[in-house]
Amino acid sequence: MLLEMKKIILISIISLLIFPVNAQEREHLRVGNSKYEDKSFSESEIDFRKAINENQNSITGHYNLGNSIYKQGRQEEAIAEYDLVAKQSKDKNTKAQAFFNKGNALMKSKKLEEAIGSYKNSLRNDPSDTEARYNLAFAQKTLKNQQDQEKKDQDKNKDNKDKNDKDKDKKDDNKGDKDKNDKNKDKKDDNKGDKDKNDKNKDKKDDNKGDKDKNDKDKDKKDKQQPQKGKMSKDDMNRLLQALKNQENETQKKVNAKKVKGKAVKGEKDW
Repeated sequence: MLLEMKKIILISIISLLIFPVNAQEREHLRVGNSKYEDKSFSESEIDFRKAINENQNSITGHYNLGNSIYKQGRQEEAIAEYDLVAKQSKDKNTKAQAFFNKGNALMKSKKLEEAIGSYKNSLRNDPSDTEARYNLAFAQKTLKNQQDQEKKDQDKNKDNKDKNDKDKDKKDDNKGDKDKNDKNKDKKDDNKGDKDKNDKNKDKKDDNKGDKDKNDKDKDKKDKQQPQKGKMSKDDMNRLLQALKNQENETQKKVNAKKVKGKAVKGEKDW
C-alpha cells in the first residue's frame, strides 16, 4: 500500500526562519492551512493562491498549493507545483518532501518509472526517510508485477496467435481438400454429364436404329404386298389359277349343254 503524501508546511517559527513571509502572505497561508486541515481542499487552494499572489517565490505557498490540488485529484498540476518547489528551495528536507509528494502524484497517474525516479531523488535529499524508502520499494514491485503481467499477456497473445495461425493453416488445408473434393466432384459431374450425353446419344441412336428397323419392316411388308417386277406373287398366282379353273368350268358347262341339246329325244310308243 502506498504511503500518503507529506503534510503541508505549517506556519511556525522554524518555517518562518526558513521561508520568510510578509504579513499578508502569512495570513493567507494560515487561513489556507486551517481549511486544508478541515479537508476543505478547494477553499484552501484559493487562500494558497492568494499567498502566492503576495509572493510569487513563496515556497510554502507553492508546496501547500500542490498538496491542495493533489487532494482534488489534479495530479499533473500538483506535479508542476512540486517541481517548482524542488527547483527553488535550498532546504534539503523541503526538497525531499516535494520529490516524495511528486512521486505519489506520478503513482496516481500510473507513471511508475518516473515515480521511482522521484522517490530516489527524495532519498538523495533525505536518506533517513523510511516512508520514501517504502514507497520506492512499493513502486518498484508494482512496476515488476506490471511488466510480468505484460509479458504473460504477450506470451498468451503469442500462444493464441500461434494457435490461430495453426487453426488457420488447418482451415486452409481443409479448404484445399474441400476445393480438391469440389474439383473432383465437378469432374465427376462432368463425367456424369458426358455419360448422360452418351446415354442420350445411345438412346437417340437406338431410336434411329428402331426407326430403321421399322422402316425395314415396312419395306419388307410393302415388298410382300407389291409383286416384284417380272415375278408373280403367290396370291396373284392363286387368283390366276382360280380364274383358269373357273373358266374351265364355264367351258365344260357349255360343252355339256350342247350335248344335251343335240341328242335325239326318244318318242313314246304309240300303242
